[in-house]
Amino acid sequence: MELLGVQPVVDPELTLLTLACIGAGSTMGTVSGLIPGLHANNFALMLASVASSIPAAPLLVGVTMLAAGVVHTFVNAVPALALGVPDAETAVTTLPAHRLVQQGRGEEAIRLTALGSLLAVLCAAVLAVPVTRGMEAGYPTVMDHMALVLVAVVVAMIVAEPTRRAQFGGALAMLASGLLGAVTLSIEPSAPLDAGGMLTPLFAGLFGAPILLDAMAGGGVPRQRGPAIRSTRQRVLVTASAGALAGAIVGYLPGISAAIAAVAVLAVLPGGVDDRGYVVATSGVDTANTIFALFALSAIGQPRTGVMVAFQETGAPVELPILLAVVALSGVIGFVVVLTVGDWYLQVVGQADYRTLSMSVIALLLVVAFLLAGWIGILAFCVATAVGLVPPHLGARRVHLMGVLIGPLVLSL
Repeated sequence: MELLGVQPVVDPELTLLTLACIGAGSTMGTVSGLIPGLHANNFALMLASVASSIPAAPLLVGVTMLAAGVVHTFVNAVPALALGVPDAETAVTTLPAHRLVQQGRGEEAIRLTALGSLLAVLCAAVLAVPVTRGMEAGYPTVMDHMALVLVAVVVAMIVAEPTRRAQFGGALAMLASGLLGAVTLSIEPSAPLDAGGMLTPLFAGLFGAPILLDAMAGGGVPRQRGPAIRSTRQRVLVTASAGALAGAIVGYLPGISAAIAAVAVLAVLPGGVDDRGYVVATSGVDTANTIFALFALSAIGQPRTGVMVAFQETGAPVELPILLAVVALSGVIGFVVVLTVGDWYLQVVGQADYRTLSMSVIALLLVVAFLLAGWIGILAFCVATAVGLVPPHLGARRVHLMGVLIGPLVLSL
């Protein structure tokens, strides 16, 4: 239908190919999200390495990568909830999502993560244009003072810890992880997979293995009490919106992780934030980051995520109308996948022998570390695991381990 003299044109072949690529990317994002240690970045970088031999336009390859990245941010919350659930006595130093699982509210937490991600997609779509214009105007000034910004973030996170012991633990974790990143991130490892790198074994060691090791004495996933959400609609919407806004920060600024941004934005929300709010916000940050990273690539030419790095390497054009439609459809797919798979995943883990399951996952993380970074990846994974045990044992939050990125970045500025 013609509207205001403009005749919309739909290319059926391109539409079908785009939908097929969204399906393929969504499958990749589901697989990477459900398997600890894998990330959509790994699939995206592998696609980028063979993009020249794929009989498809670069835009379609980019669509596949973007769909994988979006769906991954929905689905990766499921194993994060189900694996590494600790004993109740250590709940104070565990992740808020795990505390909900311990209380029998894991099915509710799954729905909260799905809602947080889906609402973040909607909020990010509304905020993307004004935030991008603001960042374009202020970006040069921010980058000129980026070292001060990062140091201020580090100091604020440490001071925010409630006790002197926790502050010491946070500072120690930040320093140790920063040194680890400075030593290892510049290494170009010889590995079986060309799309490898040091970041995956480092993150698996810092954030994956310690949770599993600490939880081995626990009883695994307890019996769950149902999926009813015990939070008001207004609270969920406000928290998800805050997460989307925090995702804008992550999408444009280097060195600021989703966890750091979530902690920062939740600290200023009126009325404080409970475990449910944290789950919603962190899910929202992770998903919104994918969208804002796309706008950052378009506006300032800087890829801020592994998926966007791979996207840029393929030479795919940044066709925002098409890519935003891809994000929206991928978000719906991710939402449906989480609701379909999440409860089943919790049940399977709850019935498994937890010690065997934890050791199996750690073994899988070691395999992934070797495939992506060779023997040096195994060594980095083991050292990172030791460093990752520091914060919870001193009562500090694990977010300080993001020094692995902040430290090298500060040194390079």
